[in-house]
Amino acid sequence: MTGIARQVRVTGRVQGVGFRAWTARRARALGLDGWVRNEPDGSVAALIAGPPDAVAAMLAELRRGPPAARVERMESAPADPPALPGFTLRG
Repeated sequence: MTGIARQVRVTGRVQGVGFRAWTARRARALGLDGWVRNEPDGSVAALIAGPPDAVAAMLAELRRGPPAARVERMESAPADPPALPGFTLRG
């Protein structure tokens, strides 16, 4: 895969509202690789990797979140791409 990867952390009302499943569906639709998981502090973490335009589109989606979510903050930083292709949900 050629492209970029970003480590993302989203805070707000992002657990218990279908955020992980929504993220996985959106990422797969954009052809991205990576994963998404709930964190013990109530945030959601994700690794998003792929073509720069698709990653940028996903980051914009994550700033909004699904309808039941309330995103208060989204942070992202450069990251290494995932070892395996595809997009997965983690714990």
